[in-house]
Amino acid sequence: MANIKKGDLVQVISGATQERGGDRGRQGRVLEVLVERSRVIVEGVNFVTKHVRVGQTQRGTKTGGVEKVEAPIHVSNVALVDPKTKKPTRVGFRQEVVVKDGVSKTVRIRYAKKSGEDL
Repeated sequence: MANIKKGDLVQVISGATQERGGDRGRQGRVLEVLVERSRVIVEGVNFVTKHVRVGQTQRGTKTGGVEKVEAPIHVSNVALVDPKTKKPTRVGFRQEVVVKDGVSKTVRIRYAKKSGEDL
C-alpha cells in the first residue's frame, strides 16, 4: 500500500536547510504521485527553472518564457505530517472489518503513528 497519497500534507526531511537555500523542513500538499519512479511532486517545494518555447494561442497571444515549476522529489525524502501535532511521522496500517449491505469486508486503513511529544 502507498504511504503517501495525492492531497496528503508532507514535510521534506532531507536535503539542505532553508537557511542554505534548500527545502528541508518545508511543508506542502502532494500534487502528484509518480509510482513507477518512486517520486512525488509537492506544492511549493523543489522549484526548478523551465524554459518554454515561444508559441501562439488561438487568440494570438504569445506564450513561453521562463517559468518556475515544482520538480519531483524522491518519496524517501518526505514524511507524512501528523494532523494533531503538525510534525513529521511514520505511517501505519491497521485492519478493520467494514460491514456494507450485510457483507463484511476486511480493509486496511492508514494512520499516523505517534510523533514528537506524543512518545
